[in-house]
Amino acid sequence: MTSEAASAPATYGLILAGGLARRMGGGDKTLIRVGEQTILERAMARLGSQCAGLLINANGDVSRFSRFGQPVVADDIEGFAGPLAGILAGLDWVSANAPAIAWVVSVPGDCPFLPRDLVERLHGARSAQQHPLACARSGEWRHPVVGLWPVALREDLRRALSAGLRKIEAWTEQHGVALAEWPADPVDPFFNVNTPEDAAEAERMARRGV
Repeated sequence: MTSEAASAPATYGLILAGGLARRMGGGDKTLIRVGEQTILERAMARLGSQCAGLLINANGDVSRFSRFGQPVVADDIEGFAGPLAGILAGLDWVSANAPAIAWVVSVPGDCPFLPRDLVERLHGARSAQQHPLACARSGEWRHPVVGLWPVALREDLRRALSAGLRKIEAWTEQHGVALAEWPADPVDPFFNVNTPEDAAEAERMARRGV
């Protein structure tokens, strides 16, 4: 962990790459190239320096991510249960493989320009606002998938998913969630690639050195 996140507890990074990418015509948004790198490589570079390790959540044939050299975990909740299922898979993996680490930070696999102080500021918001969970907000937009999750709540999350809960905010509000703020101008650090037009805009942003 670098000095950027030295004041934050050890935290594992989880990149959620399990979406269906319907607006992109299917496939893996995280493998779209922006400049010289895929979005996944950009997320790994920005998040990796802040975390004790990185993990990818993806479903289907995991060999498509083998070249990135990170562990890949699939949802263990049947059916496409959305981001919470991926978060649970990440919490379970960290509990089993890195039991000394009590925190996981999740990011979507379609954000090429993540902030380099994400982990530190999420922990800062959690501590200052005295909530067990934290998520990011830029401008007026809240980003529930960009979140900080205690491994200790994984069994509670498993019960909620087994009962049919799917919306992130419906679960986080049961426990209390702090908001960490970022400006959306001149560049929203949580700009995400949902459409071919977004991919073209991300390419322009990369050329400007974002």
